[in-house]
Amino acid sequence: MSQPSSARGEHWTFLTNHARVLIALAQDPEARLRDVTDRIGITERAVQLIVADLEAAGYLTRTRVGRRNHYTIDPTVALRHPTEADHPVGDLLATFIHREEPPAADSGHTTP
Repeated sequence: MSQPSSARGEHWTFLTNHARVLIALAQDPEARLRDVTDRIGITERAVQLIVADLEAAGYLTRTRVGRRNHYTIDPTVALRHPTEADHPVGDLLATFIHREEPPAADSGHTTP
């Protein structure tokens, strides 16, 4: 089995920047875009363009509240790629958004 080239193999990730921005705004709907930039490591201009893409596609709505924006995500909008189009974006977000909910009673796990 061949090894990936170091130029390519060390730099890929599973999530796109669009997914990262959406997850960041789902976790903190009042985040400034500058905060999202710092969190995921891309430029503020790139975050602005991604937010515009997500808004145009119906994934999020931006509402002005005073001097800040509040972002509301529609978890029912389908993922864009044809092979995932039968899943809503809420399924993706649920994987990464950890709510303060007690674990299921019969999860099969014990707590120490």
